[in-house]
Amino acid sequence: MNKIRIGAIGAGGFGLFALQQFLQVEGAELVAMAGTHREAALAMGRRFGVAETMEVECLLQLDQVDLVYIATPPFLHYAQVRAALEAGKHVICEKPLALNLAQADELLQLARVGDRLCIANLMQRYNPLFEAVSQLINSKVIGECLHGWFDNAAGDEGLSAEHWFWDRTKSGGIFIEHGVHFFDLFEGWLGQGEVVSSQRTLRPGSGIEEQVQCSVRYSNGALINFYHGFTQPARLERQEFRLLFERGELTLEEWVPTRVRLRAVVDEAQSRRLMQIFPDARLDVLESYSGSKRQARGRHKNFDTYQKIDLHAGLEAEKMRRYCELLRALFADQIAWIADRSHQRLITEANGRNSLAMACAATQLAEASR
Repeated sequence: MNKIRIGAIGAGGFGLFALQQFLQVEGAELVAMAGTHREAALAMGRRFGVAETMEVECLLQLDQVDLVYIATPPFLHYAQVRAALEAGKHVICEKPLALNLAQADELLQLARVGDRLCIANLMQRYNPLFEAVSQLINSKVIGECLHGWFDNAAGDEGLSAEHWFWDRTKSGGIFIEHGVHFFDLFEGWLGQGEVVSSQRTLRPGSGIEEQVQCSVRYSNGALINFYHGFTQPARLERQEFRLLFERGELTLEEWVPTRVRLRAVVDEAQSRRLMQIFPDARLDVLESYSGSKRQARGRHKNFDTYQKIDLHAGLEAEKMRRYCELLRALFADQIAWIADRSHQRLITEANGRNSLAMACAATQLAEASR
């Protein structure tokens, strides 16, 4: 396939941002837009040669549309994805794929029968830091991963009290609308997990869900805590991943991770391996050990240690530039599969389904424990 012709549904806000990245991938072309009449969307349509928007039903009937990109609020996803698949279109949908697992399974069955693409836009695994952390975990260079957490203190300045985000019938709630990104990321690192506890907090005086947290146990026994709170002024937003290992601790900053800090005690071979995993890192030596001081002990195990190190990587990386790179990488990966079904994708239909399953489990358990 030399060209992949995109029809966009709901290209406002984030949809505009993502489309700008998709259309930089060779062969991508925007041919139609539907479901929005915002001036910013109309201006972008003119930029790419789409003079006006149309109704969704009309867009889906266009033979020249190969792939439908859906960037509407979550409560519209199921019906719009279903209609696009029934029209024979490939689909990339903003997360979540649907508001419940039964709907998602129905959509993926339709996609299988029609041999169509049907993915949620989960782009985190295209981050080079995803692969680096995977190598750190799988190599056990600083021991087993024992525990971790993702702490998301998000801003709500852009979310008015009337915004659909707060209406769980429209968004699905914070775990479903937002948390799927991070359930997918940790599943890529640690395998399938099970939600073992979950809670939520309602904003006093309004009853809206503003904070959620849950604990997930993974197959190696590690417990990972996920916290999302939409409570902050935008200038105070902060996202942080932390992973505790037997001989060190890793910290990633930003919800699209860019900066890495790794503190650990290592021997000579482990120090060399870490610099292979993080080749552009700055490594500071905090302490050196010799003789009997090289011996350390933890979890009833003896370790040989050479140095205590503080490793930093990604200091010059910019979150928004990285975000753009990830969207382009995801789109290129998916259209390569459309052209050649033997192409092995990093993100498949299973990612949208599995991350939604985790989010639904966390939502239901939080509701039950209220």
